[in-house]
Amino acid sequence: MSAVPELDPQQVAELGERIAANVRRAVQVPPPVLQEVLVALMAGGHVLIEDYPGVGKTALARTLARSIDADHARVQCTADVLPADLVGTNVYDQRENRFEFRPGPVFANVVLVDEVNRASPKTQSGLLECMQERQVTVDRQTHELARPFLVLATQNPVEYEGTYPLPEAQLDRFMVRVSLGYPTAEQEARMLADHVRGDRVLEVEPVADLADVLAAQTATASIEGSEPLRRYIVELLGATRADPRIEVGASPRAGLMLFRAAAAHAALHGRDHVLPDDVQRLARPVLAHRLMLAPGAQPEQRDAVIADALGRISAL
Repeated sequence: MSAVPELDPQQVAELGERIAANVRRAVQVPPPVLQEVLVALMAGGHVLIEDYPGVGKTALARTLARSIDADHARVQCTADVLPADLVGTNVYDQRENRFEFRPGPVFANVVLVDEVNRASPKTQSGLLECMQERQVTVDRQTHELARPFLVLATQNPVEYEGTYPLPEAQLDRFMVRVSLGYPTAEQEARMLADHVRGDRVLEVEPVADLADVLAAQTATASIEGSEPLRRYIVELLGATRADPRIEVGASPRAGLMLFRAAAAHAALHGRDHVLPDDVQRLARPVLAHRLMLAPGAQPEQRDAVIADALGRISAL
């Protein structure tokens, strides 16, 4: 990897726009969703994609990886996938008379974990250390993961037979939850025409490298928020905990994730400080999947709780 350059917020914004434009060449992604994926990338977070099969989730992961010249790996989860299939295992080398660690797919930069809720709870738990500490521990030996490291996990929102719902601890590791949705009729017709040319993802050339992304992450981490803005985030978290529709509200880690996401959103817009608009823009994709509903509440009420909190609490 080349030396990591120093970037200012305007350069981060230009980098984000280059990557976004490159991704749009090969896959149809709604601009708000693509922005949220880039926010996670710049903030060092992970993405949960909850959507139907065949809407471009794999193509998005492949195109994003090619755009930043990153290693990409894909894991198709089934009930018989083991934690070692994700993180790797020690294999005995008879010639060397010793055990040698064989890394799993999580050692790539961009890892697509397809249908993560089809993996057993034991296998799902194998991702916890990877996503939080950026390392794996096998036989008491710790192995550092690649940098940058982004997990894009998918789950089907309508087919639950043979699945294991993600526990709250696992959901809390994802910075944002997004949904690609179906393309418009015009976009879908264009996709059919493009299909004749073959796999569009293979035509994508890098527009950045890993050093650029690491520099953007460093620049994002240095972006500050005022004391009133931090209190605004805390009040939003408190509102989710006090709402009778919610049994368990947003955790302190949710607040940290929201601030980091808002900082990345600010950097992607060329600013060196976080505004309430950044927090409001990312509140739903960052917080909604972290809220545990009270008995009898409907799933769509998560969004309503966040919308009510944003409307009720004054921003600065």
